[in-house]
Amino acid sequence: MKIVVLERNSVGTDIPVDCYKDFGEVTCYRNTVAEDAAERVKDADIIIANKCAMNEETLKDAPNVKLICEFATGFDNVDLQYCKSRGIRVANVRDYCSSAVAQHTFSLALYLLEHLRHYDDYVKGGAYGAQDRFSNFDLPFGELEGKTWGIVGMGNIGRRVAQIAQAFGCKVIFYSVTGKSTCTDYKQVTFDELLMQSDFLSLHCPLSGLTRNLIDKEAFSKMKETAILINVARGPVVNGRDLYDALEQNKIAAAGLDVLEEEPISPDNPLGQIKDSNRLIITPHLAWASTEARTRVVDEVYKNIKAFLKGEERNIVI
Repeated sequence: MKIVVLERNSVGTDIPVDCYKDFGEVTCYRNTVAEDAAERVKDADIIIANKCAMNEETLKDAPNVKLICEFATGFDNVDLQYCKSRGIRVANVRDYCSSAVAQHTFSLALYLLEHLRHYDDYVKGGAYGAQDRFSNFDLPFGELEGKTWGIVGMGNIGRRVAQIAQAFGCKVIFYSVTGKSTCTDYKQVTFDELLMQSDFLSLHCPLSGLTRNLIDKEAFSKMKETAILINVARGPVVNGRDLYDALEQNKIAAAGLDVLEEEPISPDNPLGQIKDSNRLIITPHLAWASTEARTRVVDEVYKNIKAFLKGEERNIVI
């Protein structure tokens, strides 16, 4: 078997991928852009990818491809219909980073809630040492206890976030984008109710036609001015320009983002102009990337390949 890892660095160079040599000859590329993909996969039997487009353009001259493995849960980079027409199987990795993403959700929320950047700067800038009292709390902050935590996307990550929020003493409500959620552990509400009631609103839904620009100007107009928005789902679920306006016009209190409409951030993204970390914190799509989660994703891809070669259905998308 010839195995091509197109985006080896997407799981971090600190995580070894030598295990794939158990299945044959392995060629790794640090990163692969669309224009280089076709040449790199032309002799491959198995492709391991993440964001690189897997479609007719990149696969048409690769007659031996039998399996595409994702270093991820999402597979929107793959043209599933084309792969089906070719008999190419596609496998993803499921529920490998729920703990990491839930943890980061609260890291963002607490950072904003307690104005941690401000207070760290206050101490390290010398202001604390120069004052004559033991404490400083010039930027007031509240507690999670008693607040309403709203969730869009009650899947594995959403449920984990709900459990943690509840442990903090929050009331948890959620909105089902498809209306098909079977979750009865928490109160399901309409979208307008979610927007109007949430003190914290965290997004954990996949990107689809139903969720693209879900949080837009109209949505912000219905949210509390004291609300904090957390997006660890997909960037385009939130309209970036509308979020910029909402923050500048004090429509909401703050936002924590791990994802953006365009990644990496583009120079003309207006959100990059907001330097006040008490209002906006942006991390570079790392919520999923704990050492443990990245190790799991490599191991899960190994298991997917092993199962495929044994004729077993494991995490097969198509």
